[in-house]
Amino acid sequence: MILVDAADNELGHLHKSACHDGQGILHRAFSLFIFNARGDLLVQQRAPGKRLWPDFWSNSCCSHPRSNENMELAVQRRCKQELGFRTPLKFLYKFEYAAQFGELGTERELCSVFVGNYNGTPKVNATEIQAWRWLPQNELHANLADPALSYTPWFRLEWQRLGEEFASEIPTPQALEVPPAEL
Repeated sequence: MILVDAADNELGHLHKSACHDGQGILHRAFSLFIFNARGDLLVQQRAPGKRLWPDFWSNSCCSHPRSNENMELAVQRRCKQELGFRTPLKFLYKFEYAAQFGELGTERELCSVFVGNYNGTPKVNATEIQAWRWLPQNELHANLADPALSYTPWFRLEWQRLGEEFASEIPTPQALEVPPAEL
């Protein structure tokens, strides 16, 4: 993983597990938010084999760039590897956060957040994702308001900021065209 400072200056590299040990070490990461034409968000349930936040629901895709890989290539690579498709992605913002998962470790990331659109059916990588769904935004808001539901902490932070500062970048739910009833 690429170690960075708060200004995103590269400081070196370290194995993924070492970056997540104890209080964690700041490293570069990204999160993708993929919407369909109805404005629903593609959410995923993390695989049970994940060290941190297994079985939790999260945003469409999140990962880390490789050494010497620029962010644009990294987001496309992981979107294809995890979700089975490529789509144009737009960078929105970058933020630093830390979240500890009990005694198992900590995420300490400088995370770049991207949005994109896709209207097909994902072909998810079962090593990374155990379930997925298109979630309507009103249902997502209700779910995230309940701290008892299992959503990753970065997803909660990112969605809140998307709504507060980048609402114009989130597709509005569109009414589905319903054919007129037959007489």
